Amino acid sequence: MPDTFLTTYLNSAIEKLIKDILKGTLSNRKETAFLLGQMKHQRENAKKRAACSHMPAFLIASITSSCNLHCAGCYARAVGMCGDAPGGAEPLSVSEWEHIFSQAEDLGISFILLAGGEPLLRRDLIGAAARHTPVIFPIFTNGTLIDDGYLALFDGHRNLVPILSIEGGIEETDSRRGMGTYAALSAAMDRLRAEKILFGVSVTITRGNLAEVTSTAFLDLLRDQGCRLVFYIEYTAIDHGSKEMELDAARREDLEGKLTTIKSAYPGMVFISFPGDEKHMGGCLAGGRGFFHINPYGSAEPCPFSPYSDRNLRNVSLLDAVNSPFFARLIDAGLVGGEHDGGCALFEHEAEVLAIKNRL
Repeated sequence: MPDTFLTTYLNSAIEKLIKDILKGTLSNRKETAFLLGQMKHQRENAKKRAACSHMPAFLIASITSSCNLHCAGCYARAVGMCGDAPGGAEPLSVSEWEHIFSQAEDLGISFILLAGGEPLLRRDLIGAAARHTPVIFPIFTNGTLIDDGYLALFDGHRNLVPILSIEGGIEETDSRRGMGTYAALSAAMDRLRAEKILFGVSVTITRGNLAEVTSTAFLDLLRDQGCRLVFYIEYTAIDHGSKEMELDAARREDLEGKLTTIKSAYPGMVFISFPGDEKHMGGCLAGGRGFFHINPYGSAEPCPFSPYSDRNLRNVSLLDAVNSPFFARLIDAGLVGGEHDGGCALFEHEAEVLAIKNRL
């Protein structure tokens, strides 16, 4: 059954998000025209979703398992989502992904977050996504592959929104992502700003960088480089040895308090915290409640941090995937949409998730 409160909340949040971004781009005629058109598209998308028995507003699509970087603490590599194909499986082809995107457009999905691996390695697929104009595609990229061709594509198709991964300053970023990455990111931001292309950043929040990435110095620099969207993503441990990098309850509360101040201080920028913002939406949004994840091989998973599945998009429709019995049981068990104290609910209850999966 659809969650009426969540549906209303997310529809309002999407409209507010576009309006907030619009405030910071009024001097950019191309972006303003695109966003005004998107406001109409998103109202139509909300009506399409309401006509379905249940359809989330968001999808996360990991469109490749390949990456040109080897970042320390990479969750995707740790769980095998980035690297060699499991069991020799073939990744979804462009035509298979296009079929998924077409279904998503018909069902009123508003945002498909493109991830990987490194999604910009799939240039053919990025071009295919661009044609689905009612859908906004935030592209979560390490930023090192943005060339003239991509700049032209982003300029001509404003529904493609590059989101560059950064860890803070040069020391934090290069220590995790490799020497020279920060310089490449800065150069990419300069080029995006020069072409007046809307872009954002994704910051993995750890105990070590929390102070730096919420500082005035860091945020002033992003603003001056033209960044309009900031995603704060809490680090999820890839093993017990890295648990000390995760935010504890006190630091999550500190982050929430800082965000209130930050949002007031930077009205031209939009800040999204994950999974922190979920606590205001009645709990975890995974498992089709607010989004689900499609891996490079077509498996429909609750979220990237819970890589288990009972449906594959090669065999079922997108609507059948979201109505998966596995997702429904996660919701019934309160693992999705239940009490939320911060952190990744499904990752922290992995044994319970696996027990539900194994009972299917």
